[in-house]
Amino acid sequence: MATESTEYGQGYGYRGGPGSRGTDAGERRRRLPTALRAPVEARSWRELGYVMLSLPLGIIMFTFAVTMVSLGAGLLVTFLGIPVLAAGLAGCRGFGALERARARGLLGAEVAEPEPLRMKKRGAGAWMGAMLKSGTSWRHLLYTVIQFPWSVFSFVVAFAFWSYGWLMLTYPLWFWLFPMYGGQGGLQLYGDGTHSVYLDNPFEIAVTAVVGLLFTMATPWIVRALTTVDRLMVHGLLGPSRLATRVVELESDRGVVVDTAAADLRRIERDLHDGAQARLVALAMDLGLAKEKLTEDPQAAARMVDEAHGEVKTALQELRDLARGIHPAVLTDRGLDAALSAVASRCTVPVQVEVDLPARPAPAIEGIAYFTVSELLQNISKHSRATRATVDVWRVENRLMLQVTDNGMGGADVSAGSGLAGLAERLDAVDGILVVDSPVAGPTRVTAELPWRG
Repeated sequence: MATESTEYGQGYGYRGGPGSRGTDAGERRRRLPTALRAPVEARSWRELGYVMLSLPLGIIMFTFAVTMVSLGAGLLVTFLGIPVLAAGLAGCRGFGALERARARGLLGAEVAEPEPLRMKKRGAGAWMGAMLKSGTSWRHLLYTVIQFPWSVFSFVVAFAFWSYGWLMLTYPLWFWLFPMYGGQGGLQLYGDGTHSVYLDNPFEIAVTAVVGLLFTMATPWIVRALTTVDRLMVHGLLGPSRLATRVVELESDRGVVVDTAAADLRRIERDLHDGAQARLVALAMDLGLAKEKLTEDPQAAARMVDEAHGEVKTALQELRDLARGIHPAVLTDRGLDAALSAVASRCTVPVQVEVDLPARPAPAIEGIAYFTVSELLQNISKHSRATRATVDVWRVENRLMLQVTDNGMGGADVSAGSGLAGLAERLDAVDGILVVDSPVAGPTRVTAELPWRG
């Protein structure tokens, strides 16, 4: 695994020093509370539009799905039932594409396309067979069926709250319509054969407006709760299945692993070519010259042999460092505790290491944990301006936890496309997680989570 150094200014994605102005001027301005902004926010109106559109679309989808399934099931005694059912499922998949686009545009819900049909052969028969065998098609059919009753419920709730809220809130502006055109004092609150109650005096009108304000403020959150259910249905029934999502993740992780291995091989080749190999070539040349001078000038030959001896020591040290970078022997022989203690001893700041593990994890996980801590300590040593650091390693159920903290200047950001982002990708390749908490002016806390796989 590569141990590329990353700087706080470049590799870590440093955002500024302690005296920098990290907050936006717009964020410092006083703003209305969220509860007061919600009724007039664009997001609230988009969500309301989504709920209003759900009912007519739900009626169309439900009618189509029930008609096609009923017709297809009734015609199964003949051959015509199979193409009718396949056409119905294809139509439901088309409605699913429309619903994903609607959820993306109005709710901001990014739903990936489901897995396509897998046909071993070409032709109408293969297409119908693939359509009927596809679990995605049947999930789309289920969505068109259950979306209709939910759209009726959400439409009624949203429309009632929005209409009553705004009508009562604006009642002081239009209550005069009742005495002028309705022949009554105001909005009728109660009435029977003997007496009636109208909201017609200033106090009642004001109370009505206050109640309307409460309804208006609460309605966006009610609609948001309704659309949350829609988001869950769209993600769960119209998106890719868990198996397909997992396959895509594994393919992506495999690509990361291959790229990382290729980068490691290039690094090793470069270090050998530029370091130990160059020294060994120079050593061979020096020994050849010493051999020629051995009879003519023994003292010069002895000096050249002595210099060659020093070159051998340097080359051996470089080879040891290179081998340690590939996989240190202390990690194989004694485990993470001793290996991380050795890494900490080479850090330029004092590092306290605490390893509390009941057993050793899988060798691959152990190696990733070692190089993760090694790279983080290298960044602390070079770029954090810290005076102390700590490394904690422990196990929680079936997960290996790593935490590296320092009291440096902070400002580390994974999203800045830095070396931390590459480290996060490497951890993600083995179902790991990297979390960085690094406010400007510090301290920095980097937590890594890896599968145990003992």
